[in-house]
Amino acid sequence: MTKAVFTTKVSPVYDDLPENRYHFPKTYLNQVKKAEGDWVIYYEPRRSTGDFSSSGGRQVYFATARVESIYPDPVLADHYYAEISNYLPFVRPVPFKEGKHYYESGLEKEDGSTNKGAFGRAVRMLPDDEYDLIWQAGFGHVIGLEERTRPAPDIPEEPMPPTLWLAEEPSESYDHVPMEQDRRIVEQLVSRPFRDKAFSAAVKSAYHDTCAFTGLKIINGGGRSEVQAAHIRPVEHRGPDSVRNGIALSGTVHWMFDRGLISIDDDFSLLLAKDRLPDTAVRLFNANMKLLLPVQVELRPHSQFLDYHRQNIFKG
Repeated sequence: MTKAVFTTKVSPVYDDLPENRYHFPKTYLNQVKKAEGDWVIYYEPRRSTGDFSSSGGRQVYFATARVESIYPDPVLADHYYAEISNYLPFVRPVPFKEGKHYYESGLEKEDGSTNKGAFGRAVRMLPDDEYDLIWQAGFGHVIGLEERTRPAPDIPEEPMPPTLWLAEEPSESYDHVPMEQDRRIVEQLVSRPFRDKAFSAAVKSAYHDTCAFTGLKIINGGGRSEVQAAHIRPVEHRGPDSVRNGIALSGTVHWMFDRGLISIDDDFSLLLAKDRLPDTAVRLFNANMKLLLPVQVELRPHSQFLDYHRQNIFKG
């Protein structure tokens, strides 16, 4: 087993749903097989669609997940799916390069420029130490290394490459990562408290600490947001810890959403269970009865999760 980078666009060419599956051609079968049973990092390239002239992609690592199994596409010949579990978005999307530091050494040429040929590969093998550095940069807020208000990736900065969070002391070589350190990172990634904290931070950041149903933004005396991160498809129903399966809601609205008294249509209109909500509650909602959405399209609720909530949770 070995770790890898999986590239997926904002509007994928293939049948990707990063939270659940990664669709790829036979060209990458051997590489994906090496990652089976191990962890991968998702990367969003500059091209946002299959059109070579498209742009707008963030060029960031945005999530990590585990490859559970690989199976053939039943419809498309010479194509395969990687079944994904334990998907978790980074609180801070990580640029492929910060200052002069490339998180993937294979993307850097000897002269310090970017290796565009390597960039063109949709699946790239990733050494453990490079995975750990990206992991640390993405979850810095959750593990206490930085505040959530850290500058966005497009703000110029010249940081030093981060040191490994779990290392006992700096290593002279990155040829390998100690087994104990790797095990502790995996323990974090699968633990519910860590996942809840990371999910909450990512969702609150996407919605700017604002309730999507009411537009309320309340910050307590300690500077902490009162908004909560709700799963659209519940965790107990195998819902992933994805921002696209999340929504920022105030406490009362979260309670109503989880109990199916309110839901969301595919056009992001608010849906209310008939004769189940008092007028005082309805008056809390946005006047246009539309959801407040993240500016970035790739962070907005996915139709698959919205449909699940309407079909299985909503009492309308």
